[in-house]
Amino acid sequence: MGHREDLLEGAKRCLLEKGFARTTARDVVRESGTNLASIGYHYGSKDALLAQAYVAMVEEVSDTFEGGGAVGSDSDPGSVERFREVWANAVETMRAPGSMWRLSMEVLAMGDQLPEVREHLARAQREGARGIVTLFMGGRDEDVTDTAADTLGRFYLTLLLGLVAQWTFDPDTAPDAEALTEGLRQVMEAARDRGGIV
Repeated sequence: MGHREDLLEGAKRCLLEKGFARTTARDVVRESGTNLASIGYHYGSKDALLAQAYVAMVEEVSDTFEGGGAVGSDSDPGSVERFREVWANAVETMRAPGSMWRLSMEVLAMGDQLPEVREHLARAQREGARGIVTLFMGGRDEDVTDTAADTLGRFYLTLLLGLVAQWTFDPDTAPDAEALTEGLRQVMEAARDRGGIV
């Protein structure tokens, strides 16, 4: 690996160990075996590096939402079963020791104190919304329209953030995939009973 990759991997380890607020540039340098100047050269700033490391970690974890590619094998895109399978895989990432989702709560709570991180993550949010649509609905990220990313994608991201918050603060009572799927079924039945479009 080159310095750029070493810094990114070192930053990921620091974030999991110390979080955003307590990670210093020297921590990242020590963890990555690089030097202070390389942070500025490759990323511009420590905060920009930490933001990119965080986004990379979210992408790595979200890959497991597909269960190693198994989601599509037994369920149809857009089906209730696909909904249940994706959330079951997501919940497993929250149960894991040292889950990076706790870091997500720090990012949300400290957003105003981390303006560079916040700006970087805001730019990455639409792509995250685009990617989460394909998890549930199938297809390719590049085929998801801006409208779908801004509506359906943000709907799923809202569910994800709420789930992360519940698993972070009270894992004993946080919903699992079965509870989420039953909630979806009840919403669909209520809409159908009231003449909604479901």
